Amino acid sequence: MELILAMAPQGQQGGGGMISTLIMFAAIFAIFYFMIIRPQQKKAKERQKLLDSLQKGDKVITTGGIHGAIAGIDDKTVLLDVGNNVKIKIDRSAIGQVVQNKGKS
Repeated sequence: MELILAMAPQGQQGGGGMISTLIMFAAIFAIFYFMIIRPQQKKAKERQKLLDSLQKGDKVITTGGIHGAIAGIDDKTVLLDVGNNVKIKIDRSAIGQVVQNKGKS
């Protein structure tokens, strides 16, 4: 009978564990936010800024590796001149990087 009473929980000792668990989850969320989520959002904003700043005459490389110069721009598509008067229409989001801006040499 005495053994059972000795094993019974005493008062509010479990409450401190709950607070430390919440603090641990908050710390893990903060680490994920600053190490993963925030840099991805920043990179997405920079990519959108790059796509919005495209101009006719810019030399670009697509995500598929095609090199060319922009011959025309629509809202969602880009007409890309890949040489010898060969022009292809691609989605604006397929632009991987701008090699040379028309305004900047």
